[in-house]
Amino acid sequence: MDIDPTQPWGLAIDYAGRATLTESGHTIHVNVSDTSLSSAIGPDSISGTYSPVNVTAQFTETGEGGAVLRGTGRITIMPVGTDPVVPDPAAFQRAVAESLTDFATNAAAYVALCARWQPDGGAEDGDGTTPDPGTEPAPDTEADPETSDGTAAETGTDAGTDGDPAMV
Repeated sequence: MDIDPTQPWGLAIDYAGRATLTESGHTIHVNVSDTSLSSAIGPDSISGTYSPVNVTAQFTETGEGGAVLRGTGRITIMPVGTDPVVPDPAAFQRAVAESLTDFATNAAAYVALCARWQPDGGAEDGDGTTPDPGTEPAPDTEADPETSDGTAAETGTDAGTDGDPAMV
């Protein structure tokens, strides 16, 4: 990925700080934005400093059945002293590199998840494996105790609330 030396941020961005580029076969969306909530660019009235600038890169790839895999990267550029942020032409490269790394990490995580999941006709126990024949599933020890009529039982009161359930 080449930096365009004629552009302050290293690539041509539109009026809203957006750009689109292609890297490693992916169409990547880049966004350059400050972190202020104001539409006017100026120093913060309390701290006297300008807002940091985020350079983000994101892309998605879609597959069969609506499967979506994303890669995102973000670089934050801090202002120096009371001066505004100076454009960093290499920031978008670092953000794109982070998004590609994130994509590869997410892809590996999905591969591991899919390898762990074993389709078995709907008889799975929720963690992707089939229970051994003849074994009982472990009881849910964290469930609220129930009374004989199926409603939740009260388990006691906090000593500091004098038994008032509204104070729990």
